[in-house]
Amino acid sequence: MSSQAVNPSHQALREIAWGFVLAIALSLITWALFATVRYQWRWDALWDYRFLIAHGWMMTMLISAGALVLSIALGLALMMGQRSPWIPVRLFSRGYVEIVRGTPLLVQLLIGYYIIANALHINQAVLVGIVLLASFEGAYLSEIFRGALESIGASQIEAARAVGFDRAQMYRYVIFPQALRRALPGTAGQMGALIKDSSLLSVISIEEVTQAVKMTNAQAYIALEGFIPLAVLYLALTLPLSWWARRLEARFKFDT
Repeated sequence: MSSQAVNPSHQALREIAWGFVLAIALSLITWALFATVRYQWRWDALWDYRFLIAHGWMMTMLISAGALVLSIALGLALMMGQRSPWIPVRLFSRGYVEIVRGTPLLVQLLIGYYIIANALHINQAVLVGIVLLASFEGAYLSEIFRGALESIGASQIEAARAVGFDRAQMYRYVIFPQALRRALPGTAGQMGALIKDSSLLSVISIEEVTQAVKMTNAQAYIALEGFIPLAVLYLALTLPLSWWARRLEARFKFDT
């Protein structure tokens, strides 16, 4: 091992210290910006609608959690479908990914809820929202998974066969661990995007946190007060997800 290697615990403490310094600097910059704004803040009006915003935030967490699980399952299914030996399955999976990735989420939500769900007599807006959001994000995740899987070199597969691994052992011990490590950054980023994309569900009458803030601003006759806590609430969901993904990356990291 090199003499310049850094102790992991010391490196973690260093990162925490730098994060603390940057947080203080960001707070000072934010305070300076707010001090120059000529706007009469009415935080008391926002406080009166705290339960409405809290309910919207809980709804956002519920929708995001359900869509996260479903989108990962769908992404894996589409990834395997694109590698299927059956041509119809492969063409369907590829066509689905291209169509979903090539059209806006807003259009998919409107068509999915007001046309498809209405034709199927499904009146559960939250359920439809979770499915539509997962269908959109699953197409992107499938490409992340496919890219990670196909990035494994042929030499790895040949080495696994040389030591006597069968197909299941080869995927379990050689391909999947490496593909998982390579897919983690993109997957974490897409999950963060999923949480933020849930703000569009207000177009199908779901009162998630963004819609709750808009209603609060309209009812309390305020303009900016609601959007600052909104940013903090989204950060409260995305930052732990990013931290967890980095921990997983460190756990599965290996020297090359």
